[in-house]
Amino acid sequence: QVQVVESGGGLVQAGGSLRLSCTTSGLRFGSYAMGWFRQAPGKEREGVSCIGSSRDDPRYTDSVKGRFTISRDNAKNTLYQQMNRLKPEDTAMYYCAARSTELCGSIWGLSGDYNYWGQGTQVTVSS
Repeated sequence: QVQVVESGGGLVQAGGSLRLSCTTSGLRFGSYAMGWFRQAPGKEREGVSCIGSSRDDPRYTDSVKGRFTISRDNAKNTLYQQMNRLKPEDTAMYYCAARSTELCGSIWGLSGDYNYWGQGTQVTVSS
């Protein structure tokens, strides 16, 4: 049984930082590209970042470039996202997802291409 569990969300002031983690079990973590998505109330889920199975091919949505960094530790079956200089518009539920490809590729932001999802962790940025 595959499990994907996010942690690290919370309430932070604008300009602050958070580090999200995502641990997995039941899948061959090192064979999956991994992504972070987020969904704010009343909005569609959007891709935030993606990293290839070998820690390559990092992708970011434009609004987080230069502020967020995705990384992974295949030995620990864990995905991370360091989020700096947070803005109120970053407020959302953040989800971790696994995709059965090695690379993120050009369509990494399509949520339907991901095979496994976590339950999410809430990030709230106050102004």
